[in-house]
Amino acid sequence: MERETVDKDQSLPGRRAALRIAAVLGAVSLTRLLTSCETRAPDRPANGAPPAAGPGAGAPPRRASAYRLSPMTEFQPSRRRPARPPVRTEPLRELPDLGRSMVLTFDDGPDPRHTPRILRTLRAHDVRAMFFVCGEMAAKQPDLLREMADDGHIVGNHTWSHPELPTLRRAAIRAELERTSEEIERTLGRVPVWFRAPYGSWNRPVFEIGAALGMEPLAWTVDTLDWKTPGTGKIVRRVLDGAAPGVVVLSHDAGGNRSQSVAALGRYLPRLREDGWILTVPRP
Repeated sequence: MERETVDKDQSLPGRRAALRIAAVLGAVSLTRLLTSCETRAPDRPANGAPPAAGPGAGAPPRRASAYRLSPMTEFQPSRRRPARPPVRTEPLRELPDLGRSMVLTFDDGPDPRHTPRILRTLRAHDVRAMFFVCGEMAAKQPDLLREMADDGHIVGNHTWSHPELPTLRRAAIRAELERTSEEIERTLGRVPVWFRAPYGSWNRPVFEIGAALGMEPLAWTVDTLDWKTPGTGKIVRRVLDGAAPGVVVLSHDAGGNRSQSVAALGRYLPRLREDGWILTVPRP
């Protein structure tokens, strides 16, 4: 009995060691099996051909949920900028696509004496117009600029200080136009899309810089010559005689005494409306 007890006691350490070795070997085998499942190459097709190569071939496969971290292309906002206007060789002088309509434009303001009276007259007749403002005037009268926009009028760029642009270097031309656009944007929250050269003086750099700033050049068809203060009656006759589809009428709301311009507006507006003319502005 003592002999059997001794043999059993001596065999226990050997059994324990064998169990430890078996456990280690089993863990190693399991690790290799899991690793091979994660990294093995795709199965070959049934015909035995190697799997097709492609981008990322041989790299570990991406988890199925990873695509959710990338935005879907079709819902991403476009990064393309709006196309710039063409570089013209002549300004637009009329807007014929408006049908039986005419466009009234006023230059050089806003002026605290005359611009409010013009705005009241336009409002009384439910008419929209275009105001080509000088930056140095706009900076002093931001409330009038806002009133123009609130009434549905178009605010255009007429340079900062009203120089004859072709006499300036390109950098100075750009500064005159860019500074005014910035002033308009600061006040109204949007940049102008129309501009007019003072004195109707244009050259290629003016067209190029205007287009680069996103603006179209607009001249006029009918000049009232109100800046010469020819008398209210003459201003009225020039507008009525020049009435035609797409005509652009030039008047002024600043740059001098514009009382005749204000009075003439109150006289020819009802006549134009009675004759079936629509006084409007180009679409943005």
